Amino acid sequence: MTALNRVWIVDDDRSIRWVLSRALKGAGIACDEFESGREVVKAIESDQPRVIITDIRMPGMDGFELLRHLNDAVPEVPVIITTAHAGLESAVSAFQSGAFEYLPKPFDIDDAIELVERALSQGESAQPDPNVDMQGQTEIIGSAPLMQEVFRAIGRLSKSSINVLITGESGTGKELIASALHRHSPRADKPFIALNMAAITRDLLESELFGHEKGAFTGAQTARQGRFEQANNGTLFLDEIGDMPAELQTRLLRVLAEGEFYRVGGHAPIQVDVRVIAATHKDLEEEVAEGEFREDLFHRLNVVRIRVPALRERSEDIPALLEHFLSRAAGELDAERKSLNPEALEILGEFGWPGNVRQLENIARWLTVMTPSHRVHAEDLPPEVLNDSGVRPEIDWQQALRGWANQRLMSGSSALMDEALPAFEKVMISAALERTGGRRQDAAALLGWGRNTITRKIRDLHMDDA
Repeated sequence: MTALNRVWIVDDDRSIRWVLSRALKGAGIACDEFESGREVVKAIESDQPRVIITDIRMPGMDGFELLRHLNDAVPEVPVIITTAHAGLESAVSAFQSGAFEYLPKPFDIDDAIELVERALSQGESAQPDPNVDMQGQTEIIGSAPLMQEVFRAIGRLSKSSINVLITGESGTGKELIASALHRHSPRADKPFIALNMAAITRDLLESELFGHEKGAFTGAQTARQGRFEQANNGTLFLDEIGDMPAELQTRLLRVLAEGEFYRVGGHAPIQVDVRVIAATHKDLEEEVAEGEFREDLFHRLNVVRIRVPALRERSEDIPALLEHFLSRAAGELDAERKSLNPEALEILGEFGWPGNVRQLENIARWLTVMTPSHRVHAEDLPPEVLNDSGVRPEIDWQQALRGWANQRLMSGSSALMDEALPAFEKVMISAALERTGGRRQDAAALLGWGRNTITRKIRDLHMDDA
């Protein structure tokens, strides 16, 4: 017998099942627990839930194998995939295998409940494509919550050829994200062509994009294909699109709208089928407002937007990124592989990283060449890190809090938690919002909360009134 809002929880970790079960029941959602995929396969023969939440890594039948079985047996049941081993490949695999959503552990309970409620309201889940070929490319490194959002976006877009706008500071790895979008798309076996708008002179950019006919200009000895022709049926990545000259913005808009263009000096239209992924470190809305970027072109490019976080917003990824870059530098430079002691690693974690991941990669090369011993100590770090004003001594906030508590108690105050806890949460929320420029979802990720949690806290603490 099938309950109206019944959810099955599948995880070999009893504590995860207990937490999820308690939270869902608290939200008025009935649920049953299973510790293996085999149990679900047997149960589905005579029963059917409204939603299934399953872990990926389980003994015997893993979550992906279970998902494939469920797609055949009960394709209308939404399946939410969870995993503690979050990464780009697992996120893309989950969506391409037909998962309703992908939820990396540890997850916020409010987010989990919201996902289940959304899955309950959905009539049918998307059918999987059994012919998807996952390519064995190197995974983008990132376990931080903001990077998991990027991975989920790539996964959701893996069956689409829609245009994407990637934003983020210089050096954050926007081309890697563009390459991953292409690699995990229906066009994966077609060309991926990249062109940096800021790296080519204004006079040559039109020819680079659209090609030219023989004799079109001085020095055009032969006809030449442009990047749009080279990328036909594939993906064209236009990096630093905010630097594109105004006259070329008009030509690009026509290609996006009509799928055709003329070579420089040409008279016959050329038809192309190209997915365009654009990237910029600029604020294009501001560029539009100032008349520097066409509004209609912005809307053509901004169908889906992915924001790549700055390295300072994902500092928990620095150790893994360093391991990768130090290993690669040792191989490239035929040198001893270096390792960092905890103090040096802590300083790098507190550094502001104005150059983001690209700067971290360069520092890994610098350390490989310049550090005299196998072990990198704090004094071995480059001057740009050691002299940075962002490296500050840690504030002993616990001692300060203890002093405040003692002072209040000596003055006869009571119920200190009623006073301290809201003040503490206000400080943490304000600091996170300041760091993210007011973006609540990003601030919630920095605090380890879900979007619903920070919204509720701001409301309960009357911070919107401030």
